[in-house]
Amino acid sequence: MSRFESTYLIRETHIDIFGHVNNATYLQIFEESRWDYLTAHGYGLTQIQHFKKGPVMLECRIRFLKELHARDEIILTLENATTESKAQQKVFQLRQQMIDSQGELACDAVFSYGLFDIHTRRLIEPTYEWKMAMGI
Repeated sequence: MSRFESTYLIRETHIDIFGHVNNATYLQIFEESRWDYLTAHGYGLTQIQHFKKGPVMLECRIRFLKELHARDEIILTLENATTESKAQQKVFQLRQQMIDSQGELACDAVFSYGLFDIHTRRLIEPTYEWKMAMGI
């Protein structure tokens, strides 16, 4: 997986009573970015519904480093963070970051994920289509 970047505008609906992005909203924004990545790489919702296989998040470690406010334009990044050998592997890691308009890291998250078979309700080894989409 090569590094994927997109820009994102923080909306007023993302803001909590403290005047900054609510902690749960960071996860929502990161998920939107993952959907953008998957769709751009040929494994969006249509393919998930066709193959009956799709990504499932297993774990998340998130660090909030700087406040983000309404109308801040940020850069979202996504890249592979798996360090082990990928042969016969079912669980992978990816790193996502939010970078503010001054180029400073505002939020860093590492997610563990796998490919989920909707019929068997289990993690499965990556399929060819999934490997191509994820750059595995």
